[in-house]
Amino acid sequence: MNSEAMLPEILRTPPVLAGAVSPGSLDDQVLAVVERKPPRAWFLALAVTSTLMLIGLALLGYTVATGIGVWGNNIPVAWAFDIINFVFWIGIGHAGTLISAILLLFRARWRNAISRFAEAMTIFAVMVAGLFPLLHVGRPWLAFWLFPYPNQRAIWPNFRSPLIWDVFAVSTYFGVSLLFWYMGLVPDLASLRDRTKSGIRKFIYSMLCVGWRGSASHWRHFERAYLIIAGIATGLVLSVHSVVSFDFAVSLVPGWHMTIFPPYFVTGAIFAGFAMVVMAMVVVRTTMNLEHIITMYHLEVMNKIILTCSCLMGYSYLMEAWTAWYSMNEYIHHTFWSYIAGSYAWAGWLTITCNILIPQLLWLRRLRRSYPAMIFVAIAVTIGMWFERFVIIVSSLHQDFMPSAWHIYKPTLVDLGILLGSFGLFFTLVLLFARVLPVISTSETKAALPGAQPRHTGGSYE
Repeated sequence: MNSEAMLPEILRTPPVLAGAVSPGSLDDQVLAVVERKPPRAWFLALAVTSTLMLIGLALLGYTVATGIGVWGNNIPVAWAFDIINFVFWIGIGHAGTLISAILLLFRARWRNAISRFAEAMTIFAVMVAGLFPLLHVGRPWLAFWLFPYPNQRAIWPNFRSPLIWDVFAVSTYFGVSLLFWYMGLVPDLASLRDRTKSGIRKFIYSMLCVGWRGSASHWRHFERAYLIIAGIATGLVLSVHSVVSFDFAVSLVPGWHMTIFPPYFVTGAIFAGFAMVVMAMVVVRTTMNLEHIITMYHLEVMNKIILTCSCLMGYSYLMEAWTAWYSMNEYIHHTFWSYIAGSYAWAGWLTITCNILIPQLLWLRRLRRSYPAMIFVAIAVTIGMWFERFVIIVSSLHQDFMPSAWHIYKPTLVDLGILLGSFGLFFTLVLLFARVLPVISTSETKAALPGAQPRHTGGSYE
């Protein structure tokens, strides 16, 4: 029996990739995208996303100049769109590290064609997420107070505050993800250096590929370092969003004080991240003619992961209901009931519909392999996961322990503009990345092709 057929499905080589791509054609399809002039659709998309980005940046400047009073935040809802967007964008970045690091350690060979793009999305999502806590403090020019260093004030940050834990967790996650992404790029940057004729571009690629020649010793050190950083990043996938959940779980606010929050937040992050990856990869696959590399098999496996995460999210929602009922705590019971029939019940039911009900369409194989169906589900999940953060933060805060302080939260146009601007910034960075760097790791994809030879004398981790 073929040994490939005995492997679990998630570890197999995609069937189309296995028979339709050669190393030479892979370079011509992937690296040539960077070398030639982009199509008109790329410029049109860039115009739309950059316009949204500029609107968002202008409103951010207005917020800094005027103060966060231009937002809809109030007392008791002191956390609103800023922290919602922070948690949402941090979650988007988790799918990239999952695809790149964890699946690399598990030798899931289908990840090779999509890992580079997912890693880039991680970097861009964390960059966007970092803007919101910076603005949330009200005086972003004093953000250096958050970092522990000897200073004349003799005041150190409160290390018992989960907000300080966030600073360390997110900055570490960004640094490791950036290093992991850049290391994977080095062999492809060397290929671009050898292919390009432009003197300036050749100089830039030569600097970025740090003298890579593809020798056996280079590959040996590269693969060892790659695996080590993948192991570090794997721990960060689980820890970073757990630390973000501690912002809520360690408090005494009803609806936040939940022990299920760490795994619940990690699952939700992977859920939202894979939905965003599916949307982006459908566009890349169709516009860059990469159907033989980013196969329907890749999209179907990612849709299966989305379906699995949807079921786990449904279990988490049921556990929240069980906790509210079994604890017999009137405050938790009141907070949970407000999700279902309170002022923001519409957001709660929208969350349940988008995150639990709509993804069940993916049980059908025909829909898992259908562009309209998978895009519909991915958009629904993205909307649902944003509103889940809205429900967690706003619904839990707008009615606190003192009924005299209850207040309905309403976002302002500045809030909505900054939200749109964050999407504009993210997709602008994605489009620029697709223009100047290879969106697929050709070196890893070549190693997964049938008959590929080990890349150094010690064997290949593939």
